[in-house]
Order: sequence, then structure tokens, then C-alpha cells
Amino acid sequence: MTAKRSKKKKKGVIKLLSALFLISCSILLIIGITGYAFIKDAPQLKTSELENAKSSVIYDMNGEEVATISGNEHRLPVKIEDVPLMVQQAFLAVEDARFREHSGIDIQRIGGAILANIQEGWGAEGGSTITQQVVKNTYLTAEKTLKRKAQEAYLALKMEEKYSKDKILEIYLNKIYFGHGAYGLGAAADVYFNKKVEDLTVEEAALLAGLPQRPSGYDPFNYPENAKNRRDTVLSLMAEHNFISQETKEQAQSISIKDSLHNEEKKQSYQYFIDHVVEELIARDIPENEIFTGGLKIYTTLDPNAQAHTERVMTGTETIPFPDDNFKAGVILLDTKSGAIRAIGGERNPKEQDVKRGFNYATHIQRQPGSTVKPILDYGPAIEFLQHSTYHQIKDEEIEINGKTFKNYDDEFHGMVSMREALVKSYNIPAIKTFMEIEKSKKLEFASKLGIDLEHAYPAYAIGGFGDEDGVSPLDMAGAYAAFGNQGTYHEPYSVTKIVYPSGESIEFQPEAVKAMEEHTAYMITDMLVDVVQRGTGRLANIEGLPLAGKTGTTNPPEGIEEGSTDSWFVGYTTEYTAAVWTGYPSTSTVQYVTKQDARIARLLFKEIMAEVSKDINTEPFAKPATVKEVDIDKRNGRKASAYTPESSIITELFVEGTTLPTAYVPRRRTEESNNNVNVSRNPAPKKDTEIEEPSEENNEETNKDTDEEKEETEEKEKADEKQKQEETEKEENDANDVNDSDQSNNNSQPQKEPAEEKDTSEEKGKKPQEDQGNQKNSDKEEKQEKKESTDSDDDKAEVSEEPVKQEESNTTEDDNGTDGESTEKKEPSS
Repeated sequence: MTAKRSKKKKKGVIKLLSALFLISCSILLIIGITGYAFIKDAPQLKTSELENAKSSVIYDMNGEEVATISGNEHRLPVKIEDVPLMVQQAFLAVEDARFREHSGIDIQRIGGAILANIQEGWGAEGGSTITQQVVKNTYLTAEKTLKRKAQEAYLALKMEEKYSKDKILEIYLNKIYFGHGAYGLGAAADVYFNKKVEDLTVEEAALLAGLPQRPSGYDPFNYPENAKNRRDTVLSLMAEHNFISQETKEQAQSISIKDSLHNEEKKQSYQYFIDHVVEELIARDIPENEIFTGGLKIYTTLDPNAQAHTERVMTGTETIPFPDDNFKAGVILLDTKSGAIRAIGGERNPKEQDVKRGFNYATHIQRQPGSTVKPILDYGPAIEFLQHSTYHQIKDEEIEINGKTFKNYDDEFHGMVSMREALVKSYNIPAIKTFMEIEKSKKLEFASKLGIDLEHAYPAYAIGGFGDEDGVSPLDMAGAYAAFGNQGTYHEPYSVTKIVYPSGESIEFQPEAVKAMEEHTAYMITDMLVDVVQRGTGRLANIEGLPLAGKTGTTNPPEGIEEGSTDSWFVGYTTEYTAAVWTGYPSTSTVQYVTKQDARIARLLFKEIMAEVSKDINTEPFAKPATVKEVDIDKRNGRKASAYTPESSIITELFVEGTTLPTAYVPRRRTEESNNNVNVSRNPAPKKDTEIEEPSEENNEETNKDTDEEKEETEEKEKADEKQKQEETEKEENDANDVNDSDQSNNNSQPQKEPAEEKDTSEEKGKKPQEDQGNQKNSDKEEKQEKKESTDSDDDKAEVSEEPVKQEESNTTEDDNGTDGESTEKKEPSS
């Protein structure tokens, strides 16, 4: 009986075990089937998806990092070997202390998480390892379901098989979000401490390690107390796992949050320079997504000191009183020799300076240049193609072209003037006449080689009246003027020198040098523009002791305004730097326009910036090429000065080698003397292959052989000349007052005293003394000259008739205040 019972009991146990086994197998089968159903849809582990979008880094001209650019995420990837062990341990202590021991899934953590979920509800606590977090953040959604957890565990095991622990930790540290737009440890160290990861202290590492759980709740800037509590928790966990000592923990916990955070002062953004860098790269066919998320190293031409100073003066200083916040300015600073952009002032309103990809008044505007275009379209081509000298005589007189009358700023005409005086005093009529002398294709070609491509060449273009068809930016004008200071060689302005890809591959950008003009053209224009700054319309931009050339430019005011302008420019250069400044309003009206006082601001901005960048360097003077000859001219008669010309009557002008020079005045007996005072109204036409002949010593000796009687006559004549000179000086002083801008009349309200005018003691260059009589030979010459001028005038009209004048064109005017031209305004969007 007992045996039967025992046998029956054994059978029951076997049945129970069999049932349990079957149940277990069924459960496992169900789990297996369910698990397979869950993981069969799991995504594949792709290395490319583990790689984050990487912010690109911008470097200045010295190779120093100045900014990072990205899409919507700020990332600075780090390599695990650059992360100190102490920093790694801070994250392991709070996120996954057994990271180095498990195989992707930590059974102990899962057990603890299950218990918490039973007690507090499913999803109350996670048992995810760092490996699982990488999987979740890369391949899966954030939903808390069994399917997602199954896939997470499966992919974590797979990842541990494929990647090393260090690689997984590196991916994790570069992927997690820390708040304030910072993705990854590198960006977080920069945002919160303005440091590189390798420079973090233990308390800083603990603070960062505590942020990923709740970045907004533990934000140290907004919730310092919460941040401190979370940091101290991490420090305690580090001590608990023997990553740091108790002493280190206590010392770190005693440091306040404010002491560890960096001062949240706004960093120098250089936003407008960075915007131009991006635009330049896009123009060079670099894909935009690569620029922002490709992890590029972008090396630029940025001079951080020049950029910071430019942004500072753009907001206004004691010496630069901007009229209101709507008054705009655009500034470009270039390296004269290379075309490298050193600084960009794209907006003067501080509120707008941090707007990414905003409207840039230095590079985006298309405005009329006023008289700044005269060296480019008028006098530059005249020297280049016609070999005019700086003393080339032009009659400043009333002209009418196709029913349009042009005028000067002072509504006066000045008779015969030299090219130099016409440019220095910014007379419009000589500029237009010179413009009309040059073939249309040649002047457009000359401008194009300087980076300014124009569709038309109407007469108003000579003085910057471009209408709606064409326009220029400060970037365009700076590039063009830099060529004058670089011996005629043009470089397209550029801001990027090299980009380096994460793979190590690099692309270098070297702008091509273009010979835009002959060296003699560049130097002769420069020499005249030096006079513009020293004694002409650009005096307010002059910097004591600095070899500097430049030109003012303004355009006519809105209709209904008698005095003022729409645009005000100053473009100038040294052998080291070139700067272009535009000022004005986005759109003009009778209440928003550039007043005479406001027109000074462009020159003041230029002076402030150029003085700053030039103060610690040796700026060489402009070098005269061998193809340029200096000739002393007797301004009383237009001839080459002789040994008997008073010093006060001598002016020095420039001639192209190979052209004909004026002959010297030779004193003779009174009966012959008057025959030699020929009125030189124009230079003789250039002779092909004719070299300049300097007078031999023998000729000089013959010229200087005077009888006592002749010497007496000469002395008497010099006395008479001195008397006439005094009268001329008085007249010129009156004329100079007319040329002077309201800088003179408004001295009481000037923010900065303007350099005193350097007075010329004669009338306009080219004026000759009157003689009592002449011979038939002189009469014939004068008659021929009059016929030639008549022919020239007819030629001008003939050329004009081929180019219709549009209704919106208008003439420009200029005084020393900068009101030098008018053209229909260009409108661009408000920033």
C-alpha cells in the first residue's frame, strides 16, 4: 500500500514537473515568438546613423577659433581620448556605474527597475544602460512600450558585439542634449563654462553629468539651486563608486554654482562676417548642409581686432553722431595687396547685429556711387587708353546732352581746369567730358576688370548716376579701389582661405590676380586721390602722417529737398588697407535723407577704422613706377617751369612716359617775350612710340644765357607776377570758400575738428597770365585750338546721341560736404 502510494506520488511529481516544463516551454515559446515579432522590425545598426551632424568651426586669420556654425543644433564633437577619465567617471557614476562590466544589458539594474515599476506603475523607472540609451537616441522612438524595450535590448547586445566600450561612450557623450541648444559634451562645456572638455574641473564635470536627465529643470543659469543639488548628488555617487575621494567630494560641493559658471557676457559674434563666409562658400558650390552640419574647419581672413573695432564704431561714438537708429551704414575693410576681407560692418543697430543671414549693408546693397565712380569710369580709362596727364586741360563750361543740362555742385563753371583739379574739387562737367572721350567698350571693360560689371554707359554714369539699371555695394567699391593701391592688380575680395573636412581632405582658395590697368594709371589716379584727401573734398578723412588716398561720393536728395543727399560714400586706401563706407537710409523721403551734416559720417567712420588698423604698422608710401614722369609746370602759363619760375608758381604734374611734355618758358627781350606765353588748353595728342626727351645740359646752358638787360626784364616781370599772384591768391581764397563744404560754416556743431585746408596760391591749374600783344603764329594756334574744342564738343554730342538718356537719370553735385551726385535711389529691405 505504501509502495503504491509512493509510486503514485512520484507519478504526480513527474506530471507536475512535466506540466511546469510544458508551461515554461510554452511561456518561453510565447516570449520567443513575441520577442521575434518585436525584434524582426528592429532597425539595422548603421554606423552612418551613429555619427551626429557636426557643427563647423570658423577660424580667423591667425588660426584661432572664433565661432561655430550649425543647423538647429550646436555641436562640438569630442574624441574619447580627449575626455579626461574624471569626466568620464562623472557620467558613469550617475548613468551606468557597471558600464565597463555588462554586455549592453545590466540585469541588476533591470531588476531594480522592475521592482520600481511594480510599486509605482509601468515606466516609473528605467534600467537602461548607456549602450541602450545610445540605441534609443539613435534608432528608436521615446515611447515606453514592451516592443521598444525589446528592440532596445536586442540592439544594445548587437552594438556591444560591434563596437568597443570607448567608442560607445564617445558616441553617447557626443549625442546627449544638455540644454541651451548644446548637443554633446563639447558644446555643453563651451556653453556653460566657455572651456574645452579637457579643461573641466571635477565640480564642472559633475554639473554637466547631471544635466541630461532634466536639462531645463537643472538649468544652472535659471535654477542655480536645483543645479547645485543635482551636481552634489553626482559628486556623492562619484565618491560612492570610489571615483573621487570624500575630501574631493566635499571640496567640490562647497563651490557655488555662480563661481563655476562663466560670466554670461555676450561673446563677440562677428555675425555679418560669418554670414558672408557662408554665402561665399555657397557661391563656391559647397553644399549648404555640409557647411552647417559637415564638421568643416573653415579658415578665414578675419582680423578679429579690426572686426571688433568696426562693430564698435558702427554703433556710434562721441565723434560719430548718428542722427537716428534708422540711419544705416555698411563698411568693408580689405587687405590692399591681396583682397582679403579683414572686417565687415553690415549693420550699425546692435539689436540687428546678431541676426543670422540678415540683410548686410556692406555686401547686399546696390546703390549709386556718386563721384566715387569718377576714377573708375572717367579718369582711370582716360589715363589708360588716352594717356592723359594729370595736367590734362578740360574746359569746365555749361553743357547740354540730349536736352539734359548738367551742372557742378556750386552752379558755377570754372573755365580751363586740369584733370587733377577737376577730381580734387569733384567738378562734374570735366568728368562727363572725359567720360565722353572714351569708347564705350573700353570704359566698361576698365570697370569690369575692377569687379564692377555695368549694363549701360549713359552720360550720367560719369558722375555716378546709375538709375535703376545698375548699382554697387561697399564690397564692390573696396575691391575696385584696392587695385589702384596695388599697382593696378585686382583681386576679387574673399573671406575664405581653406576648408578642411573631417576626413582630413582640404580645399584651398586662392583668388586669381587680374592686371586691371597699367601701373602708371594706378599711380596717377592714386596721386590725384591723395590730393583729394589732403586738400579736396575728402579732407575730413585725412589721417596725419599716413599715406592715404580716397574719394567722396554722394547722390542727389529726394525730390523736394534742396540740400542733402540720398547716399553718402567714402572709399579710400593705403598700401596696406582699403576701406569703403556707405551711409544712408534703406529708403529716402522728405524726412529721411542724408543731411549735409550727416554726409560727414562716412568720412568719420573711415577715419576711425583706418586709423585704428594702421596705428601699429609701418605703412609704406605709394611707389611711383618708372613709366611715370614728374614735371614741374609754371601754372602762370602752362609751360614747363624754368630756372626763372618763382617757387610759388610751380606745380608738379604727372605724365606717362612716351608722351609729349610742355616746353619750358624762356625769358627773352620784351619784343619777343609775349610770343612765348602760349595758352595751353589741352595736352598735345600722344605720339606713338615717342619717348620723353629731357632737355640736355647744353640746351639748359643756352636757355640760361641771359644778357643783363634780359635779367633786369625778368626781375621786373617777377615783381609784376608777385603782385598778380597776390590778387590771384585773394580770388582763390574766395573760390576755396565756395569749394569748402559746410564743415567750414558749421564748425560750431562739428563733432570733430576737420584738418585745415591746404591753400593753393593760384587760380585753377591751367590759367595763364594775359599778355599785351601776340604774333600771328600764336593767333593761328589759338584758332586751331578753338576749332579742336569745337570738334571735341561735336564728337561728344555724336557719342551721346547713340546712348539715350533715360528720364530717371540726373546729374550729380558735390561740395566738400559730400553732396556730389544724384541718381535714382536703390531700395533694399529693411534689416
